[in-house]
Order: sequence, then structure tokens, then C-alpha cells
Amino acid sequence: DINTGLTQKIFDFFLESSAKKFVFFSSVKAAADSVVGDMLTEDVVPAPVGPYGESKIAAENYILDKLKVENGKLKANPYDDKQVYILRPCMIHGSGNKGNLNLLYNVVRKGVPWPLGAFENRRSFTSIDNLCYVVEGLLTKEVASGIYHMGDDEALSTNELITLMCRALERKPHIWKINRGLMEFCARLGTLLHLPLNEERLHKLTENYVVSNAKIKAALGIDRMPVRAEEGIVRTIKSFSN
Repeated sequence: DINTGLTQKIFDFFLESSAKKFVFFSSVKAAADSVVGDMLTEDVVPAPVGPYGESKIAAENYILDKLKVENGKLKANPYDDKQVYILRPCMIHGSGNKGNLNLLYNVVRKGVPWPLGAFENRRSFTSIDNLCYVVEGLLTKEVASGIYHMGDDEALSTNELITLMCRALERKPHIWKINRGLMEFCARLGTLLHLPLNEERLHKLTENYVVSNAKIKAALGIDRMPVRAEEGIVRTIKSFSN
């Protein structure tokens, strides 16, 4: 009703209005639940899993169908005086952030050790400052319509994330590098016994999810985002403690 239905209503209104630019906030989850290969690019064939990603891709497809886009190219665009941007950000963070980052912060704040230090995963994040910078660029520059992935320049591991949280809290990080095989065995056991740590949760906590932002940077004519990933994360964490 919201991700798909409301987007359809607003987009139809946009097409009949005098407005010239439309920015739709989709999500990388509309493209893929897990990343195959080194990083997620706009060339991926969308394969969302679950209601969130599926409702977002349905909204994307509605927009593209209205614009008569086929195989990424406009056929006969009846709205060629308008520019439409589908942004797919990975996890957005900033002041007032709510979600999984807050859950991890609360674990770290309580001094609970992180037991998955032996897993060196890499994940992309999106600083709200970088996102605002990109939106301003889309509104003020001549950028071609299209689908653009959005993320900070640097990917971070969960271990690095915890270290940054501890730095913001002025504490020493407690990261335990317990044998991977042992943790995987515990997760299999957790699946059988319906415990909090199961195979699916272990995979989600330790998987790689790196998103390429090369296309949006090229479109805006920039070499790098204004805010580094570490800087943005520290700002977000400090906002929690405030």
C-alpha cells in the first residue's frame, strides 16, 4: 500500500504536473537480498526477497513502464521534458537513525563482547550527508534519468563498525575471534533448537554486501563523496549518545 501504491499515486500526479524532476527512494534490497560477486551494480537483474524489496521493485517497474523503458533504454518517452531518478541507497545512517545499527550500538554500549570477530565481512553504508549531497546534485545539475545505486565510498566490516562505536563511546572494543567452524556449528545447532543464533542470522551478520556508487559519481562529475564512511558513522554514533 505504501511502497508501491502510494508511489504510483505520487508518480501519476508528477507526470500530470509542471514539475520537471522526480526522485524515488527505492533500495538496494529491490535489486538483491545478497550480493553475488565483488559488489552490487546497476547491471544486476533484480531478484528481491521479502515484502520490502518486492514492493520497492514493483514501484520501480511501474515508473519504468510509465516512461516506456525497455532494457534500460527509453523507447518513445511521452514525458521527455521530465527527468526521473530511481535511487537505490544501502543502509542510510545519520542523526535520529533507527534500525539495526541502533541494536548493535546498544549491544556495544552494554559492554557485551562481539563473538564473530573471526568473520571479516564488508558492508556498504550511506551517510545521510552524502545522500543529501547527491539529491542536491540531481536537482541542480543536468543528470540523465536512470537507476543509481547509492553508498559511501568505503565499505566497513562489522569489526570496524564496533571499533568505531567504541571510539565514539571512548571505550575499548571487546571483539572475540572465536573459531569460525565452532560458531557455524553453534548456528546449525541453533537452527535445530530454534535459538537466537541460527544459520540464517549468522549468514546475515557475517555476509558481504558491497554496493558500487561509481555510476552516480560519474553522473554528478565527482571523484568521491564529501563524507568518508568512518566520519559519517562516528557522527551517527555520537548522535545516539546525545
